[in-house]
Amino acid sequence: MLTERAASLASIFHPVSKQMEQVSSSLALLADKAGLSSDEKLVAHALLGSGKKIRPALTLLSAKILGTPSEKVITMATAVELLHIASLIHDDTVDYADTRRGESTISSKWGGKVAVLLGDYLFASSAMHVCETGNIGVIRRFSETIMDLARGELQEHFSAYNWAQTKEDYESRIYDKTATLFSTAAESGAVLSNASSDKVSALKSYGYHLGMAFQIIDDVLDFTGSESELGKPVGNDLSQGTITLPTLLFIANNPSNAGILSARNGEYTKSTLVKLVDEIRSSSAMDEAIAVCVSHTEAAKESISWLPMNNAHRSLNSLADYVIAHSK
Repeated sequence: MLTERAASLASIFHPVSKQMEQVSSSLALLADKAGLSSDEKLVAHALLGSGKKIRPALTLLSAKILGTPSEKVITMATAVELLHIASLIHDDTVDYADTRRGESTISSKWGGKVAVLLGDYLFASSAMHVCETGNIGVIRRFSETIMDLARGELQEHFSAYNWAQTKEDYESRIYDKTATLFSTAAESGAVLSNASSDKVSALKSYGYHLGMAFQIIDDVLDFTGSESELGKPVGNDLSQGTITLPTLLFIANNPSNAGILSARNGEYTKSTLVKLVDEIRSSSAMDEAIAVCVSHTEAAKESISWLPMNNAHRSLNSLADYVIAHSK
């Protein structure tokens, strides 16, 4: 399964494969030259892992649809990936996660203090890369994105076990947590390619909808995936009090469910949540959540439908389809 996914992404990224290699080389150089520790594996473990690199590819493809990605676009794509990695390191530390993508997290391997400091270092490094673009608008948007990411994690923390939250609350949270970086990745690729404002808006909208779909599918997979695929227990989000779209849709359809009523009254136990996970997984809420995801991927493709139809455009359409194809 993982090999098939990797091959699929390799095909999607083909129009910008050379630029993606430059991004990977930049990350490898940063790992090699960081000089943070006598343990040389620390930064390499963070930067040279098995991530899909969808976000930097999005920056490059958004530029490629308009022409040839410049060095500034490649620098921006590197910054986008650095920001993503830094945010994951902090997230894993806050969540006390032991593994990610089947590998030990920085916090579990080197401790929480080192993880926080390394995350800070990579945040700063991403900012330095963005500054090298020399575009004040991109720099400002990147700064706003860092704020969004932090706000999204804070929202998730303070909304834990809040069974009264709404779909709108959820959408706001996942925009900050995920879609904001997708949106910025696509927007910046267009801006740094000197695109007109309408083309910038189109690609920004594409990134927004792709990011929303990406997070919704991740939330669906938390119920439908296997522990070996997810690298965490099935239903882990709900067990930690994170209320996602499948749960919200299940609540709307089953307001009198015994598990829901117990949870609303604060009387839930681990066994209650385990049973609730099973009920949600076998309910219509899963298909409903996927339908919401499909609406976002269709909106993403519609956003750029009027842009030049070239290999990069076809890859962006395929990337939207990829999100859905790997939801089951």
